[in-house]
Amino acid sequence: MAQRDYYEILGVDRGASDSDIKSAYRKLALQYHPDRNPNDSSAEDRFKEATQAYEVLKDPQKRQTYDQFGHAGLGQGGAGYEGFGGFDIGDALRAFMRDFGGGGGGGGSIFDDLFGMGGGGGRRSNRGEDLRARMELTLEEIATGCEKSIRVKRLKRCDPCGGSGVAAGSTRNTCPQCKGAGRVRTLSRTFLGTIQQVTTCNQCRGAGEIISEPCSTCRGEGRVRGNSTVNIKVPPGVSGGNYMMVENMGNAAAQNGEPGDLIAVFEEKPHEYFTRHGDNMVCDKTISFTTAALGGSIRVPTLESEANLRIPAGTQSGKVMRLRGKGIPHLHRGGRGDLLVRITVWVPTKLSAEDKQILEGLARSESMAPPEGNKSFFDKLRETLGV
Repeated sequence: MAQRDYYEILGVDRGASDSDIKSAYRKLALQYHPDRNPNDSSAEDRFKEATQAYEVLKDPQKRQTYDQFGHAGLGQGGAGYEGFGGFDIGDALRAFMRDFGGGGGGGGSIFDDLFGMGGGGGRRSNRGEDLRARMELTLEEIATGCEKSIRVKRLKRCDPCGGSGVAAGSTRNTCPQCKGAGRVRTLSRTFLGTIQQVTTCNQCRGAGEIISEPCSTCRGEGRVRGNSTVNIKVPPGVSGGNYMMVENMGNAAAQNGEPGDLIAVFEEKPHEYFTRHGDNMVCDKTISFTTAALGGSIRVPTLESEANLRIPAGTQSGKVMRLRGKGIPHLHRGGRGDLLVRITVWVPTKLSAEDKQILEGLARSESMAPPEGNKSFFDKLRETLGV
């Protein structure tokens, strides 16, 4: 099936600036993000499609190649994902989080837009800031799921005053300037007419009340700095860039407001043996020349233990073999990816006189001559994956 034009996908013209392309993608990504459209495969497809288009058009070199040669100039996957089953939802989410997942502990981040926390979004104005923490996971933890604890520095409710900010015996009175609203309106006349502005009340700092004697521990804030340990249950099959939200474990709000949330963003640790591609894994295994020529059975590592892999006679170096169901579990659904084993044939570096004599005799055999036009590793991997 023919691929859609990347400019058409993002809804921009071919002369669009980098900022226009970024803005168009951000809008589409928020609209079709899986967290906003659970169990909606069409929205997931639109999210992947928009992310793949953005990955190309944001890169000056890729964009130039695409403008000149189209999809053919970028390879089958379009954005450099050819050979591993295409651009999947894990790739898309990781790319999205890489470019838009940053930000400090306050508002204004992509998480605010995703969860409706920005611009008033229906939540109370006296609300604590959301916090973000990164959680590193091994492939073994990702494969089985796990429960991990992270220590978070956060603003916690002040215990002596119970979060009110008021000292014992003190009183809270309605602010005389804003009448308890926390905001004041001012009118200014300009040549364009009368302009009304709404600003935070400078007398009560937006609280709407005046404290006669603030708490000496929190100085009237109602919150103090501290640490919390948060337990997070990670489901099997998550990817780097996925995240979980823990409600009410962000910063406490001033004067007993609603606490913010903690957003734990997952990161994958590099593995000693395996490289992850979607829910499939790739590893390398070296075999002897005799095993490659005669065939046999070898043991290969998996995330659980080891598994037997049958080596057919005549196996070539670079051959990619599949162990079904030995990869990463699919997130929130049954089944697992596969383990792809890339074979390397080891050539001996030290030979005895007897070994040399045997090999010299074999070298004269016509069956020992290599064929022409050997396929590349990526060709073999594509054949194994069926793409």
